[in-house]
Amino acid sequence: MGKERYMKNSIFLSSLIALFLLGSGQGLRAETLDELYNKALKEGGVVNCYCSLAQINAEKIYPVFEKRFPGIKINHVDATSDKLAVRAMTEARGGRVISDVFEFGLENINQLYEQKLLLEKPIPEAAEYPSDLKGSYWLANNMIFFVGAWNTNKVKREEDPKAFDDFADPRWKGRLIAEPRDAELVIGLMHKYNSLEKARAILTKIAANNVEFHKGHSDLAELLVAGQAAACFTCYSHHYPSRIKKGAPLGYMLTEGIASIIAVAIAKDAPHPNTALLFARWAESKEGQEVYAKGGRTPAHPKVEPVDPVRPKKLYAIGADDIRQFAKYEKIWKEVFKLR
Repeated sequence: MGKERYMKNSIFLSSLIALFLLGSGQGLRAETLDELYNKALKEGGVVNCYCSLAQINAEKIYPVFEKRFPGIKINHVDATSDKLAVRAMTEARGGRVISDVFEFGLENINQLYEQKLLLEKPIPEAAEYPSDLKGSYWLANNMIFFVGAWNTNKVKREEDPKAFDDFADPRWKGRLIAEPRDAELVIGLMHKYNSLEKARAILTKIAANNVEFHKGHSDLAELLVAGQAAACFTCYSHHYPSRIKKGAPLGYMLTEGIASIIAVAIAKDAPHPNTALLFARWAESKEGQEVYAKGGRTPAHPKVEPVDPVRPKKLYAIGADDIRQFAKYEKIWKEVFKLR
């Protein structure tokens, strides 16, 4: 009797463990994209993508998805991140959810989450991404990097900056330009040193070099091309390869950078839930990220390289929690540089 009771208890315990593993998502084989595709085909053959992806990129990326999954079309609702977020919130308040999937700035993804409009369930592909590029309701898709850049006719090779801290050196006095809205530098330096005080101290030294501010990152690049400034410490790295290929006397920093995230998230009550999941998983998979790279974006996937060398070796990402406290960092940025 004792042995029989032991066997029954063992079987019962094994069953409980199996149920736990199933409930927690462990031990389950994730559906393949093709298996999910078969489910998606039954939902009407469309995915409503509220995506800020520029048309020049969308025209190269989205047709690849449609060819990969015949019978499914992307309805690309194209606008800026803030307008897409407002549209989704307005539709939800009106009792009608139209959006399936979102792809835009993390700041506005946060807005939708605060309104309880996002599915809070990580997709299988999230396992391949580092912790600072994902959350329970979002996953980084592509990124923009803040770096230093300079005119090579005005900056000697031995002066080439290797870190943001280098711009604190007095030799840059009267030689620097920057974008007045880039408070992300405060956050990036805070992550680098794990200290907000240290970040502020470095920026204060940079500010002592009499930085000249100009709105627009493209304009900053053109000012450097024209030789109207020696260097910039809030430049977008993707603005430089094409200009250098055309012969512009430019250099830019790829040793470290601050990453602004464009994320993908799924609508909580998506009208086409399987199709939304299919698009999100494909867009975040190595396969999809390679398509994004070829389409002119900088993929977030750590194993997929961009077409041009624009991703710095060391990254300090602006995460969801950082964005929630952005007003605090913006206040410091404005105080340090005496901006209104």
